Amino acid sequence: MSESSLAEMLRARGLRLTAQRQLVLQAVLDLGHATPEQVHTAVREVAAGVNITTIYRTLELLERLGLVTHTHLSHGSPTYHAAGEHQHVHLVCRECGAIDEIDPELLRPLADQLAAQRGFRVDIGHVSLFGVCARCENGDEK
Repeated sequence: MSESSLAEMLRARGLRLTAQRQLVLQAVLDLGHATPEQVHTAVREVAAGVNITTIYRTLELLERLGLVTHTHLSHGSPTYHAAGEHQHVHLVCRECGAIDEIDPELLRPLADQLAAQRGFRVDIGHVSLFGVCARCENGDEK
């Protein structure tokens, strides 16, 4: 997203584009999948005075604006990534922590079955499957 597009989106909501907002969004885009702590580390390389509270508030704002989304890939902090990316299911290795992505259509039959039988609508964009990746399963270096 360009700086002017972000500025227009914020202005439409009565907000202004700040350096911190721009830096947080850029960090999420650059990192791909990142916790607030990882975003904080990246932002502090450019702007040392930005605190973790600002990061959390900015991530919440960017999510409300539809620019980023989050999922839970562990028991810790949520992981954020750009919302404009294609929706995907996360595969998380419990051994090495690697994160891979698969097409959510692989879960479509299950999601449809849950909707039909239970009236439950799965938010596939927040689905994370935990297991062991091929590298760890085969005993390769981590």
